[in-house]
Amino acid sequence: MNEVFTAGILTISDKASAGKRQDSSGKVAARMLEKEGFSVVKQMIVPDSIDRIRDTLLEWVDRERLALIVTSGGTGLSPTDVTPQAMEKVIDYQVPGIAESMRAASLKKTPHAMLSRAMAGVRGSSLIINLPGSPGGVEDNLAVVLPALKHALSKLAGDTSECAPPPQA
Repeated sequence: MNEVFTAGILTISDKASAGKRQDSSGKVAARMLEKEGFSVVKQMIVPDSIDRIRDTLLEWVDRERLALIVTSGGTGLSPTDVTPQAMEKVIDYQVPGIAESMRAASLKKTPHAMLSRAMAGVRGSSLIINLPGSPGGVEDNLAVVLPALKHALSKLAGDTSECAPPPQA
């Protein structure tokens, strides 16, 4: 799997979008994805707004045709945490194992991980994954899913080869 996949990083934060805080989490995601050979072609910061999140995701999937989009922020229980609601309006279907794996790994570090409403899903042939808003949360959660991302994206791009070799006779 030597294909270079395009990626976008969408940071969701009222404070960062207003220039009151730096976007450290987006930088962490970009560094990690680029280190693994992804081509990060889009980065943006939007406020905690269902419409802004939805519209950006739709643009990046339907027009830009990005293979992977990771979001950072807006996945908790605060009234402004609306990333999952926006995701529900965008995706064709969920990939629950990704979010379950991230939460399981995070629970080893903090009981607050069980409060995450992060999800992962597919629209067309694009994979969208919600990450936490903190730089440490982005690093921990992205590290969990990175080993499976290129395989997942190859499958979404149409790869029909077997996922595991057939047993030897």
